[in-house]
Amino acid sequence: MKRRVVITGMGAITPVANRVDELFAAQIAGRSGVGAITHFDASTFPTRFAAEVKDFQLDRYVQDAQRWDECGANTRFALAAARQAVEDAGLLAMSGVDPTRFGVYLGAGEGTQDFHCMVSIAAGSYRAERQALDPVALSAAALRGFRPGHEYEQELHTTPAHVAEYFGLEGPNYNCFTACAAGSQALGEALEMIRCDDADLMLAGGSHSMIHPLGVTGFNLLTALSTRNGDPTRASRPFDLHRDGFVIGEGAGMLVLEELEHARRRGAKIHAELTGYGSTGDAYRVTDSHPEGRGAVACMASALADAGLAPDEIGYINAHGTSTRVNDRSETKAIKKVFGEGAYRTPVSSSKSMLGHLIAAAGPVELIICVEALRRGVLPPTINYETRDPECDLDYVPNQAREKRVRHALSNSFGFGGQNVSLIVSCFSE
Repeated sequence: MKRRVVITGMGAITPVANRVDELFAAQIAGRSGVGAITHFDASTFPTRFAAEVKDFQLDRYVQDAQRWDECGANTRFALAAARQAVEDAGLLAMSGVDPTRFGVYLGAGEGTQDFHCMVSIAAGSYRAERQALDPVALSAAALRGFRPGHEYEQELHTTPAHVAEYFGLEGPNYNCFTACAAGSQALGEALEMIRCDDADLMLAGGSHSMIHPLGVTGFNLLTALSTRNGDPTRASRPFDLHRDGFVIGEGAGMLVLEELEHARRRGAKIHAELTGYGSTGDAYRVTDSHPEGRGAVACMASALADAGLAPDEIGYINAHGTSTRVNDRSETKAIKKVFGEGAYRTPVSSSKSMLGHLIAAAGPVELIICVEALRRGVLPPTINYETRDPECDLDYVPNQAREKRVRHALSNSFGFGGQNVSLIVSCFSE
C-alpha cells in the first residue's frame, strides 16, 4: 500500500497576485498580468513585454529580509511563497514535527545574472586594434567587479538551501532544473519520497525568473516568444489560431505535501490529495516537443495509472498551453490520444493565458490553481481565445470561467528538451 499524500499548505508569488486566494480570483476574472518590461531596458528587443511580479517586497513575508540582498529573484520569491505555504499548513512553530523528516524539493532555475557587470567588464577589456579581449585585463577587472555573493548565488542548489535554513528543515534537500517541467517534477519526486517513507513532509514547488537580457535574448533567438508588442495583454493566446509564441513570466509556487496519517495526527487542514505522477522524456529534440505528443501521451497515461483512475474520471485539465504553435497542437493531439472521444467532453484551459510562462515555477502555480478549482467548483478560462484553430479543437473554456464541480484534475508541464510531467490532484476523501 502506498502512503497517501495530501496538500496541507500553499503559497504563491505571481504576475497577477501574491497570495493564493487573490491568484485564483484573478484567474476566474480573466485578468492578465502581462505588461511592458520594467526590469531592464528592452526597447531594442524583438519582444518588449513580459509577465512580471508586481509590488513585491520580501520583508512583507520574512523577518531580516536584508539577509537575502545578494540573492536572486528565485530565492526571494521562493522564500515568500514558502512562508505562505508553511503558515497555511500551521507549521511555523514546527510543533510536534521532526525536522529531519521534513524536506525540501524545488524546481528552481539559475540564480543571479549580474548582466551589467559582466558586459561592462567585457567591453572594458576589449582591444579594438586586435579585435579581441585582453585576458589579463578581463581577469583583473573581474576580480574587482564581481561580487562573491552574487557568484555563489548563481548555483542551482542555493535556493533550496536558503529555504531549508530559514525554516530549519533537515530532511532531504534537492533541486531539479528540467526546464518548464522542473517545478512539477519537484512535486512528483517529493510525492514519491513521502510514499517511500523517506520523509513525512516535503516543502516542494518551483521558483524562477528569466526576465533579464540573457533570458529574453535566448528565447527571442529561438523565436519562441510572442512579438505582439502593440497589445501585450492579448499576446498569450493558447490554442488560438493566431498565437505567435509564449509570454515569459516569473514567480513561485510552493506546497506542503504531507503523509496523510501525519497530517491527521496534528489536526491539519487538508486542501486536496496528490494522487498521480507521471514523468517521461520525448527523446526527440533539444527544443521541440514530439509533433505527435509521444512523451506527453505516455506521461498522462502514467499519471492516470499511478492514481488508479480512468481517463473519464478526470474532470478538468490544466494544460501546459504555452501559446506556441507546436506545443498547443501537439498537446491537443496527446490529450485526444489519451482521452479518446472523452477529450471533447473534458474542459481544458491554460493559466498561462493570464500568467505568462513562469518556466520552472509554472507547474506548481498551476497545480495550486487546480486545487482551488476543485475546492471552489469553478474552472478558470483560457483568455484571448478568439479564432478556432482546426488542429486545436477541444473545449478550452474560452474567455469566461465556468462553474463545474470536479473530483480529479490533471496538470501538464512539458519542458524544453522533451521533459514531461503530469500531476493529478483529487478532492480529499476518507
